[in-house]
Amino acid sequence: MNLAGAITLLLLSLPSLLSAGELAPNFASERLSNWHQWRGPDADGLSPNGNPPLEWNESTNIKWKVEIPGSGSATPIVWDNRIIILTAVDTGLRPDSLFERSEANLEEETESPIRRGGRKGVRKGGKAGQVLSVPRPKTIHRFEILCLDRHTGEVLWQRTANEAVPHDGHHPTHGYASASPTTDGQKIIASFGSYGIYCYTFDGELLWDTDLGKMQTRRGFGEAISPVLYGDSVLVNWDHEGESFITCLNAKTGEERWRKARDEETTWGTPLIVEHNGVLQVVTNATGRTRSYDLANGELIWECGGQVKSPIPSPIAKKGIVYCMTGYLGYAVNAISLDSAGDITDSGELVWQFDKAAPYVASPLIYDDLLYFTKGETGILLCVDATTGEVVYGPKRLPDLGTIYCSLAGAAKKIYIADRDGNTLVIRHGREFHVLATNSLDESFSASPVIVDNDIFLRGQHHLYCISND
Repeated sequence: MNLAGAITLLLLSLPSLLSAGELAPNFASERLSNWHQWRGPDADGLSPNGNPPLEWNESTNIKWKVEIPGSGSATPIVWDNRIIILTAVDTGLRPDSLFERSEANLEEETESPIRRGGRKGVRKGGKAGQVLSVPRPKTIHRFEILCLDRHTGEVLWQRTANEAVPHDGHHPTHGYASASPTTDGQKIIASFGSYGIYCYTFDGELLWDTDLGKMQTRRGFGEAISPVLYGDSVLVNWDHEGESFITCLNAKTGEERWRKARDEETTWGTPLIVEHNGVLQVVTNATGRTRSYDLANGELIWECGGQVKSPIPSPIAKKGIVYCMTGYLGYAVNAISLDSAGDITDSGELVWQFDKAAPYVASPLIYDDLLYFTKGETGILLCVDATTGEVVYGPKRLPDLGTIYCSLAGAAKKIYIADRDGNTLVIRHGREFHVLATNSLDESFSASPVIVDNDIFLRGQHHLYCISND
């Protein structure tokens, strides 16, 4: 093997989710003490070097609390002393002649701001008059990226990536800034979906931007898939009610390297890039099929059916197994070997399956040999053996927790689970269920906890909290 081949093999042998192209110095080790992407260093919800507080409230262990303009549920990322967070600001300004409607019609729509029953009646299983989605607004929104000082919460810079009137509505608990940014320590990739994908330096300089078109989500529920940065590649999944596809962009220029059509409807789950036996696999969870693509060229490696509708949880992987789950209108948890090839739907090759519970929104957590996940969007937790699928404990009712959208996070042998009522339950990691603390703040949380060193960052409906042992 020549020197170039040896270097390539060395890069491919790095643990999953390490960049293999231009990296910040010591990225391989520094990422473990940062939160550079959706779901953390290894995209599994775990902070290996984190040790945040056990208890907090509005007056205890709050290092700082800052108001974030606009709205959004995008989980922030942290690199060194900087926090990157996305938001969408409704300017209240309406372009002239935006709609060819009479003033009477406009006034009537203004008085009825909520679309009820989706586009055609109520959601299956829903109640008459149930609020399903906020209709398309008539005002200009600013799609913004903010860089904050990690230690003080001070805004270091703020950039408006785009200004536009959104072409579609969103779920009442959703918004127009729901995808996490990502970084390799040198550049920042931020996606506002239909409103553009952008690459910035850490000084706020725009390097490139690209437009992939307009996404039409099911029932106008909105967009949420985060981009994935791996070396000099940016992966974007574009599953919607139109022509779905997955594409790989050049991280230096934004130019498209490859694109593969997908026979899928709306999906909200972020892809996972994982190295296995020298091949970088891109795993996507979807209604029709879970698929794995080769990062190098987009060729299909394996696929598996058996999911249920509207996947939101992101895949996670460990020790050669990838875990994909869906918990809407049914439950499906599939543990799939990364050694798979071709269509394994009815082959009996799954490592294990589970259909008694699965999360609707929250992505699971894998910690050592244990896999933690919630049931639906409720405060019910299961812990299973990641290798065998055997239930260790659960379904277990989580005391004091209500609706859960936040993905689970772990650090220092503790599991952090936040709900939409401002409560965060801390339980002990292990094979026995044990509550350590229940903490409450004056916010609603949909974004997921971010754990870096002694800090835990919680993005609420209006504020970003830094909760710290320091």
